[in-house]
Amino acid sequence: MIATPKFESFPGNIYLKSGAVLQGYDLVYETYGELNSDCSNAVLVCHALNASHHVAGIYEEDEKNIGWWDNLVGPGKPLDTNRFFVIGVNNLGGCHGSTGPSSINPLTGKQWGGSFPFVTVEDWVEVQSRLADRLGIKQFAAVMGGSLGGMQALQWTIDKPEKVKNAIVVAAAPKLSAQNIAFNEVARQAITSDPEFFDGNFYEHGVVPRRGLKIARMIGHITYLSDDAMNKKFGRDLREDILKFSLDIEFQIESYLRYQGDKFADSFDANTYLRITKALDYFDPAASTGGDLAKALAKSQSDYLVVSFTSDWRFSPQRSREIVKALVDNQLNVSYAEIEAPHGHDAFLMDDAVYHNLIRTYFDRIWEGLQ
Repeated sequence: MIATPKFESFPGNIYLKSGAVLQGYDLVYETYGELNSDCSNAVLVCHALNASHHVAGIYEEDEKNIGWWDNLVGPGKPLDTNRFFVIGVNNLGGCHGSTGPSSINPLTGKQWGGSFPFVTVEDWVEVQSRLADRLGIKQFAAVMGGSLGGMQALQWTIDKPEKVKNAIVVAAAPKLSAQNIAFNEVARQAITSDPEFFDGNFYEHGVVPRRGLKIARMIGHITYLSDDAMNKKFGRDLREDILKFSLDIEFQIESYLRYQGDKFADSFDANTYLRITKALDYFDPAASTGGDLAKALAKSQSDYLVVSFTSDWRFSPQRSREIVKALVDNQLNVSYAEIEAPHGHDAFLMDDAVYHNLIRTYFDRIWEGLQ
């Protein structure tokens, strides 16, 4: 499946939750499949921290650039693009084409850099909703996402309840724990303490805070994998047959983490990373209802599928069960699956037969409801 990025400009002001105002913004997005005549088969896929609008397929000019959820989305796949019109959006504040810190601030003629405002999940839901309006979509058949993407799906049912028939919330949480915020803060400190960060204005100096980005990615990647998955893939295997008794790479896991860090530093913007991790920290839909998640979800009109993975210690099944309880307390239709999987938090990206069959079955039910 060949993917083609598309662009939409929104000239009007958007008032962000932080109180900041953007005087117009651009979004880059991709679509897969065909929108039906009554626009009822649209599915929004929300991306997680370091992903983008490139959900599925390949680019004609770069066949190695495969969409991050290509094993799940496409013709004949669990989210079948022969049936559904699927949309992936690069979120506001991103670094893959949508307006973000590396974009030009129209008031100064320079890149935003460290002055780009902080954004929230609520802000993303608003800009995604404006894109849906632009495309003529009054209601999504489903809004779906994993991790931070799942949090967006949940927020959709709170902020735009009439626009979501189904919400598929995978490997998510109703808010971050103190430990999760701590991991994010260590990653941010790695970036902001890099001498080439320059308070976020590194563009003007022609540099990138690579060292900080690499460490941030390495920290994050450790939390995405389970101990069992790491042991099975790497164990204590050495890169060479002998110990060097040095600070050079000796273990395969060291080599893997450094490779992931280098790749990330080449492709992701440091200011975007800082803002997306803050959006994760800020996410707490129950904050406005005195900590009562059920009350926060009281206006929801959606059906739900909530999915967790047994080895996910970053967003554990217990966190998904908190979401399920709040939905049940509101007498909403919710299906919950706790899947035995060894991969850790990254399980939502893996080609797991039980998981994929579950998603396929749920979308089969959605499709039957559209007929």
